Amino acid sequence: MLSGLLKLMSQQTQLQQKAKELLTDKKVDLVIGYGLVETGHIGAVFITNTEQSTQLLWNNQCVHNLVVYLKRKEVKKLGRPAIVVKGCDARAIAVLETEHQLDRENMIVIGMECAGIQVNNVLQEKCKTCDLHQPPHCDFVIEYPEKLTLTSDSSHRYDRLEKIMALNIEQRLDYWKNEFSRCIKCYACRQNCPMCYCDICVADKNRPIRIDTSATLKGNFSWNILRAFHLAGRCVGCSACSTACPAGIDLDLLNLSLAKAAEEHFNYHAGIERNIEPLIGTFSPEDQENFIR
Repeated sequence: MLSGLLKLMSQQTQLQQKAKELLTDKKVDLVIGYGLVETGHIGAVFITNTEQSTQLLWNNQCVHNLVVYLKRKEVKKLGRPAIVVKGCDARAIAVLETEHQLDRENMIVIGMECAGIQVNNVLQEKCKTCDLHQPPHCDFVIEYPEKLTLTSDSSHRYDRLEKIMALNIEQRLDYWKNEFSRCIKCYACRQNCPMCYCDICVADKNRPIRIDTSATLKGNFSWNILRAFHLAGRCVGCSACSTACPAGIDLDLLNLSLAKAAEEHFNYHAGIERNIEPLIGTFSPEDQENFIR
């Protein structure tokens, strides 16, 4: 345990040095990274001068996907950013770049080679099947001090989904009724998702009202399923939605279902490659059609 902690501290020291260097050389105006916030937990910190660089932390509790802050107006006002990302987070940057939501040339991406993230001392499900421990598409990558020997196996990525799909239709409906009955319509999933960036969300429109604003089972189904469809071919599997959900709803399962369809029918994985056409809205004569009913 101590050995692993020392290795993470080594990465943390290199991260602080890199942030200080970028700020000193005026290459960026701020660094978006992880640090202690007012609640005493690890969250997003915004470093704007070299003295603050020691506030940056890196350990297995750095769960949030910080890419969500790149779209915030308040953050944009601070100037040219550098941002700290894990592998799954870096995929989000690639998707947003494809969707013309980010100016990739006007930012610096610092990747952290990641051995897995824990929530309440439990390794996240996504980390158990992760095959992207070294973030892609980065300007700098701070590597783990030694070669990672991990037990994660991407061949089991859809195991949880397949357990649900093995149930009959009535059982699956009952499962989701139970899950969505706990939804309180707080929209924490939306607020923490880098892919949710509409100025006015469909859930907030009231002329006409598209989705019940109160936390009814009907409205909860509408909201969660609609949001999942909006993430089709875009979700990078960062689990920001599930992690943020105060009701503990396994929202990853919805996203996994659509990610599996994208992989099986189009061999498409969101954010793995840069500068490729988005899955939704792109047509190819070679596309399979056997999924059309």
